[in-house]
Amino acid sequence: MITQKPKIIDGDGHVVEDHAAIAARMPEEYRGRFGAARGPYPSNDHLHAANAHFLPPGAFAKVGREGWLNFMEDVGLASAVLYPTTGLSFGRIVSRDWAIELARAYNDWMYDEYISKSARFQALGLIPLQEPAEAVKELRRIVKDLGFCGAMLPSTGAMQQQNQLGDERYWPIYDQANRLGCAIGIHGGVHDHMGLDDMSPYAPVNALGHPFGQMVNFAGILFNGVFDKYSNVRFGFMEAGSGWFVNCIERFERSWNSHVQHDPRGRFLKLREKESITAYIKRHVDEGRIFVGVEGDELTLPFAVSVVGNKPFIFSSDFPHEVNNDTCKGELEELEENTRLTKADKDAVRYRNAERFYGLPTV
Repeated sequence: MITQKPKIIDGDGHVVEDHAAIAARMPEEYRGRFGAARGPYPSNDHLHAANAHFLPPGAFAKVGREGWLNFMEDVGLASAVLYPTTGLSFGRIVSRDWAIELARAYNDWMYDEYISKSARFQALGLIPLQEPAEAVKELRRIVKDLGFCGAMLPSTGAMQQQNQLGDERYWPIYDQANRLGCAIGIHGGVHDHMGLDDMSPYAPVNALGHPFGQMVNFAGILFNGVFDKYSNVRFGFMEAGSGWFVNCIERFERSWNSHVQHDPRGRFLKLREKESITAYIKRHVDEGRIFVGVEGDELTLPFAVSVVGNKPFIFSSDFPHEVNNDTCKGELEELEENTRLTKADKDAVRYRNAERFYGLPTV
């Protein structure tokens, strides 16, 4: 008897940018004004490069479109939603003009090289959060004209501005996303100024940097009432696993019970009568506003599902970063063999939640 393989959507993969091709899409004044190795993006932080550590064989391979298609065929992915690699440091750009032009060039390159070439690719684009009014314009362009699922915002590394994404300066972006009914994916990759600046070896920097950034931004978005104000936006908190999420639920519940905020101007979250913070978060999960990227072999995933249900969690390969084909296959096997999850739980993680978060067609 032949068993049909389950459908799998990669909810968080990464392109390896072609810096020359992106630069060619920028105005002439910007071309050639950066090193060939890094391209038009600033460095992530001082921690990434100044560490020697071993990675799985094949990790950080310089794959292009064909390499991605080969990976999908080998691992058994139906489709993939793509995020940047060097572009994860986009929030560190200080020049607002540079950020505006680079976002447009990256998005055009992504469309030309991936989205327009295969229906198996989708993406979240870059928008210049350094200049929210321009970010609003670019968000509309990439969703309406280029067919992107939405935009990525950096969870850390925003320079010369508020570093938590619940701040009012970003609300015009969420207002546009609300009108478009699109996804906002929040993604880490910059780990300085988080209390880790003198940490060595690198493993704890990677382990803690991603969830720290997501916890701060989830808190800012949650307690500033963004889920209430912009109920048509879907927020995804990517590449930090499920453990930080349940930790936030527990900590926020305890802290709110002892520190209920005086709110005479109605600026913050609105609980319903006798509603707890936990119930509030679960309500927004159930209504499709909160999503969380996970890997297939996470220890805390079954517990997280028991706390909030299976609706928020999205399988993410992270290819081609700290993984290779075999490690991704292993994670999916672990997910399939997990006896603490039902088939409905597994299918929700493997593809159903990605379809809902990114607004993908259900086939």
